[in-house]
Amino acid sequence: MTDKAARATRSQPRSWVDNAVRLIEADARRSADTHLLRYPLPTAWCDGVDVQLYLKDETTHITGSLKHRLARSLFLYALCNGWIGEGTTVIEASSGSTAVSEAYFAALLGVPFIAVMPSSTSASKIALIESQGGRCHFVAEASQVYAEAERLAEETGGHYLDQFTNAERATDWRGNNNIAESIFEQLREEAHPIPEWIVVGAGTGGTSATIGRFIRYRRYATRLCVVDPENSAFFPAYAQGRRDVVTGRSSRIEGIGRPRVEPSFLPDVVDHMVVVPDAASVAAAQHVSRVLGRRVGPSTGTNLWGAFGLLAEMIADRRSGSVVTLLADSGDRYADTYFCDEWLTSHGLDPSALAEVLVEFERSGRWP
Repeated sequence: MTDKAARATRSQPRSWVDNAVRLIEADARRSADTHLLRYPLPTAWCDGVDVQLYLKDETTHITGSLKHRLARSLFLYALCNGWIGEGTTVIEASSGSTAVSEAYFAALLGVPFIAVMPSSTSASKIALIESQGGRCHFVAEASQVYAEAERLAEETGGHYLDQFTNAERATDWRGNNNIAESIFEQLREEAHPIPEWIVVGAGTGGTSATIGRFIRYRRYATRLCVVDPENSAFFPAYAQGRRDVVTGRSSRIEGIGRPRVEPSFLPDVVDHMVVVPDAASVAAAQHVSRVLGRRVGPSTGTNLWGAFGLLAEMIADRRSGSVVTLLADSGDRYADTYFCDEWLTSHGLDPSALAEVLVEFERSGRWP
């Protein structure tokens, strides 16, 4: 066999991939970093204890949520691994913000995008994905999205982004302006630049993995708390030290919680976990929306419920410091769900009693 006959080429044409990476990097450079907002905590009940709460406002991304970072990372990861080329159909198992952001990047590169989702997905979410140029493909049950996404990728010769496996792999957790590096850089001139806690939810597990790794890499004393909604497998898996936990039920809080432990969830970088009742997530989202004068999403409510509890512990212990959490997405996406009394009633969610807990916290700094 001659040398010429023994050669083969499999990779995508470099010129197209080079330009695709350039387009994504150019898009990132046109965007300023997201804001770090100080939450207006009452000072009267601190009694000499200086505590601060900060919200990393991820709604200012062009696609409106924290998932914009993930989508960018997943596309760069796939491009640089040679998995996406010109004309490749890109597929994801998602009915939420991840699919919205991924549809945006697919349109930027001029490749088709299909989001695999349950047929019960709300019309407003479908419209958001389609407004970015994506196509929605429906399955009967939420548990079927993984296998169907893989099947479609094989059938079309496309690429399944698989956020639940690749979220923790695709992000450069050592830095490169990831969300953790951004938080600490923005805190540099604050009174407490190294926060006591960072509080996040887990959907894929990628954000908690990035932040937990970064904290250890930089040797910060900050601890990471992951808040988890009802019906999610992450908390029982963490508490029991198992990865085979399956709840068989979907989370009612959009964007976080999973019925199985996703590969990107890394429990060993998490210092503490808290289960937040779904009604508490809704109560906190509605409460914080009134305080900020803008609607925030339900996963932000979950984050704030966890953050308020940690702040109350710091106040009780007379320990000054700061806590950071994420404003993950805008509540405007949920006008007909979490901010609609009829929808809440139909889903068995009554935030009224837990809303009183939040009022008492702002009055006294105490937590039940």
